[in-house]
Formats: sequence, C-alpha cells, structure tokens
Amino acid sequence: MLQPAQRRGLAEEAADRVREEIFAGRIAPGSALREVELAASLQVSRGSVREGLTMLEREGLVRSVWHKGTRVIDLTEEDVEEVYAVRAALDRLAATTAATRATDEQLAELDRLVAEMATENDGLRLLPLDLAFHEVIYQAAGNRRLLEAWHAVRSQVRLFQSHRIRFDQERYRARVVDEHRELAELLRAGDVARLAEVAEVAEEHVHSARRALITGLSNRPPAAT
Repeated sequence: MLQPAQRRGLAEEAADRVREEIFAGRIAPGSALREVELAASLQVSRGSVREGLTMLEREGLVRSVWHKGTRVIDLTEEDVEEVYAVRAALDRLAATTAATRATDEQLAELDRLVAEMATENDGLRLLPLDLAFHEVIYQAAGNRRLLEAWHAVRSQVRLFQSHRIRFDQERYRARVVDEHRELAELLRAGDVARLAEVAEVAEEHVHSARRALITGLSNRPPAAT
C-alpha cells in the first residue's frame, strides 16, 4: 500500500509517491493507474492524483488515453530503442561540451561520485549515483536547453535502467565504475583533440546499457496467459 501524502503540494506528493513505486518495480510497466484507488491509498483527492499523473506524463513515465485511462509506459524493445537513441545523442553532446567547460569543482564532484560508486555493491543503490554523475556533466555543459532535454527523458532512463539492473545486476555492477571513471578521466584531460574519443566513450556507455536491457527483455519468461 502506498504511504499517505504528507508534504508539499498534494499533487506533487502524489506524483512523488507513484514515481517511487514505479521506479521500485512495485507498479510494473504497462500497469493501469486508477485515480480512485490511488486517491484512497494516498489519502488525497482525485483531483490531486489527476494533477500528479499529469506531471508523470510530462516526464514520460505514464501515458493517458481518452476513455482508456492512464498506464505506466511499457517496456518494449521499441520503447528502449527510442529512449536510448535520444539519450545517446544528448550524452554525446553533453560530454563533448563539458570537456571544454567543466570547472574544477564539477570535475571533483565526478571523481567523488565514482569513488562512492566503487564502495556500493547494490545495483539499485548505484543507479542514483550513476544518474547524478550524468547530471553533473549536463550541468557542466552549460547549455540550458540541453539540460532541459535531459530532464525530459531522465525519469524514463531511470525506469529502464532499474529494469536493466534487475535483469543482470552483476554485469551492471562490474562495468559501471570503470565506465564512469574512464569518462571522468577524459573530461578531466580537457584535451580538445580528444573530443571525438570523449563522444565515443559517452555514446558507447549508453549503447552498452541499451544492449543489456534488450538482452534482458528477450530472456524474460513469457507472461502467463
């Protein structure tokens, strides 16, 4: 059962609670989100739930269809290909731009996050550190519209990555630290001549995640009928 809403605006709180359940996998991809049930669990009005779901729809986590209600986005190969293609293009631009603009403080924060990743053994607790690392790169790029584009897909990326980790946590844990350390070192070098290498590393990092998730999807047992 979802915890009752307690803080901030009720619509924002409703969105937070539902988002948490989606990320945790307790509300599965493709699941219907019924306003009446959510309002009862959260102890808020249906109007607050409706506003909260609208926020999640703007993040791309849910889809509403007239007369069919609202559902969590599905986890299909087509969805994965679309989201990761967008992320690869954004990460490539963010990394190459940040390579010439990142401050010493931002580079130090990347190093700190990599060091913290190295001490964490749980894949799902690693994921927020992974996303925080990329958030620093987008901030370092200094391009407001690029940052907004990243924020528009960030929740979908987190959802998809959380399922990738559930499919194969060991592989994620084995690669995540080295991949991020390599990217941090390239950014710290600040060598304009190596921008193509930075771009390739950033993009391959995304494609590696995409391939792992698609492999996990293809190996899922068939749904019960």
